[in-house]
Amino acid sequence: MTQTIDTNTVKHVATLVRLGISEEEAQTFSGQFSSIIDYFNMLNEVDTENVIPASDIANAENVLREDVVKPSMSHEEFIKNAPKSERGYVKVPTVLGEE
Repeated sequence: MTQTIDTNTVKHVATLVRLGISEEEAQTFSGQFSSIIDYFNMLNEVDTENVIPASDIANAENVLREDVVKPSMSHEEFIKNAPKSERGYVKVPTVLGEE
């Protein structure tokens, strides 16, 4: 079962996500998306008649422990490990605005 994603669908989705694409890109993506969908459609060919649905594939259990307060490094040791510090605080590059 081959399902194709045409260039109009690609352009529509690109518009929805505010992504500008050229006609050439739409054609390329159309082929790529169609191939991806064909690949996933191969899963429909797998015989799962006698397969029991899995609800917990890892048999995982939460491993809980009590929180225990342990000694840590001092503030001074921490600041010594920071690349830059100023007045007892870690100095990082400005992200928003100007200094």
